[in-house]
Amino acid sequence: MRNLYNFFALTFAFIGLFSPIPASALDGETLLEQIDRKMQPVSYEMYRKLINIEPDGSKKEYLLYTVKKDQDKMVALFLSPASEKGRATLRLGENMWLYIPNVGKPIRITSLQSVVGGVFNNSDILNLDYSVEYTVKTIEENDQRYFLDLKAKNATVAYDQLKMEVDKKTLLPMVIECFASSGMLIKTLHYDKIQDFGNGMIRPSVLETDSPLYKGYKSVMIFAKLQEREFADEVFTLNYLSKVEELR
Repeated sequence: MRNLYNFFALTFAFIGLFSPIPASALDGETLLEQIDRKMQPVSYEMYRKLINIEPDGSKKEYLLYTVKKDQDKMVALFLSPASEKGRATLRLGENMWLYIPNVGKPIRITSLQSVVGGVFNNSDILNLDYSVEYTVKTIEENDQRYFLDLKAKNATVAYDQLKMEVDKKTLLPMVIECFASSGMLIKTLHYDKIQDFGNGMIRPSVLETDSPLYKGYKSVMIFAKLQEREFADEVFTLNYLSKVEELR
């Protein structure tokens, strides 16, 4: 009888090694916040190049200057191409606007729309910290990776669920699958090319995405000059969108 008991005890222990771990066991929220800080400071400025690649291989590129403050304020200014120069987008929490020079007032936009076309939507371009928008439901792990299952905190978040693969040593995300509330895969994000941005900021410099909804299409985001910087609240207002260029 004792041998039988030991057999079942070992069997359940073995199964437990491969079962999802409740987020509380590893303090999932703290882990997600650590991942956020590995990716960027709370307030920062950076430059990004966005490249949309068509099925025929043709490309369209955009250069953006981006500033962020705290957990819910972000502005992105278009520097090129010439046809887009001077346009700017503002995000305050879940509210987003597009400013176009010589047009009356900023236009309301939504998270699932895209001001640049391609696979990236406005939520990807004006992305907040993951810990702001998502709750960690479960964590699985092996020797090298954490596998986080994230659930949106409310219905306004662009993706209802994320499955995030994180490198244990660096706490940097590697692959993120984005799902709709129906369980349908919307897109997959692939982080690549770890780079030292200075002041201890070592993170991926390239983000690629593909989607089963856009077969043959791919979008790439390349990060540069990412550094901590503080900004006045005035920068993140509709009236300031025409003056964002002055911050550079």
